[in-house]
Amino acid sequence: MAGTETHYALPLPAFDRPPKLLIVVAPYYKDIADDLLAGAQAVIAEAGGSAEIIEVPGALEIPPAIRIAHRQSNFDGFVALGCVIRGETSHYETVCNDSSRGLMLLGLEGAHIGNGILTVENRDQAVVRAEPCGQNKGGGAAAAALHLIALFRKYAGASKGIGFRPAGEAFRVAGAADGDEGPQRT
Repeated sequence: MAGTETHYALPLPAFDRPPKLLIVVAPYYKDIADDLLAGAQAVIAEAGGSAEIIEVPGALEIPPAIRIAHRQSNFDGFVALGCVIRGETSHYETVCNDSSRGLMLLGLEGAHIGNGILTVENRDQAVVRAEPCGQNKGGGAAAAALHLIALFRKYAGASKGIGFRPAGEAFRVAGAADGDEGPQRT
């Protein structure tokens, strides 16, 4: 049974300069969103980071809001928070799938995103997952974003280079070896 499972959480990364995150929250279910937000803010503060918060109407608006901020601002990472509770129509599947797909595409484009959009069957499941002293999925989303930021910073200075280098000889653009300057202009 899932309620008896234990899960391992990676320790928070350490930063040489504090990360700056944007939390995008859809407060459609305000009490649940507030708990997710409290959990995310606590984890970001524990890692020595700072966060700004913006609200959007619903989960479908979270990916476009992050896209705008990713392009137009200087945030190191993003935390997506919201809740989708199954209803009587297929709208649940649309919102869950499209918001998740949008966040994944942004992540593959280089945005460092922690996904804390709950997708649950009922309110009770959402409350348990959102509580900062419970499953703390808001804090988990913040931790995911922090880990991606740390990974990016670790590899940011590395370069794969472009093209190739000839094996065993110096790089030449034109001309021949032994000092010949190659074709002359007249």
